[in-house]
Amino acid sequence: MAQRPDIKIECRNISKMFLTEQYTINVLDDVSLQVQKNEFVVVLGPGQCGKTTLLNCMAGIIMPDEGKVLMDGREVTGPGPDRGVVFQQYALFPWKTVMDNVSFGLYIKGVDKPKRNETAQKYIDLVGLQGFEKSYPHQLSGGMKQRVGLARAWANGPDVLLMDEPFGALDAQTRYAMEKETLSIWEKDKRTVVFVTNNVEEAIYLGDRVVVMSCMPGHVKSQYPIDIPKPREYTDPRFLEMRRKISNDTELSL
Repeated sequence: MAQRPDIKIECRNISKMFLTEQYTINVLDDVSLQVQKNEFVVVLGPGQCGKTTLLNCMAGIIMPDEGKVLMDGREVTGPGPDRGVVFQQYALFPWKTVMDNVSFGLYIKGVDKPKRNETAQKYIDLVGLQGFEKSYPHQLSGGMKQRVGLARAWANGPDVLLMDEPFGALDAQTRYAMEKETLSIWEKDKRTVVFVTNNVEEAIYLGDRVVVMSCMPGHVKSQYPIDIPKPREYTDPRFLEMRRKISNDTELSL
């Protein structure tokens, strides 16, 4: 079956199991999901529902046991430059400066230094790290490190950005600031984004659509279009009503 031209990434009947010495864990069971071009989709669910495994299948880091992932109609068989990943951990090179971390992917691609520094500077500016270009990771706060990771992923020019609970380790105030930064960058430089979280409010704040997963095994339970205009306010009655509706449909607590 051909992929629709407005669909950027598609999971078709994805199933994945992990084997241990004692037993088999069925992590994903017949998961199907379509993500449109330039759509910001949030995958929401509790721990052990397989949402990170699903993201890793999209990234090509792991392969499904059944089903397949399509990117622009082509089957994903491994990692590629068309997909950038922002992990839960900061995953920065400690011996490299902010500028060198952000421009590293462009260096690997063979982009000349003036051009890669120009591109890196654009995204350093977008995440609000002007003046820290020569700083090293140990000189940065947790929130600043995650900004570097976000800038690095965006600077590489992927068509799809895959984000695995990137703000989960941050304090509430920094987390909210990073959510705002992410939306600000996305509005200025649209990409297709799949964002994984276990936070209902974060999902509603960021997403064009929220995909709710249940466990175990992980499967798509329901989907919610979020029709509230951006930027959104947590105290907006429409936001609170959507929070109530989605919370009642998940295995998460507020």
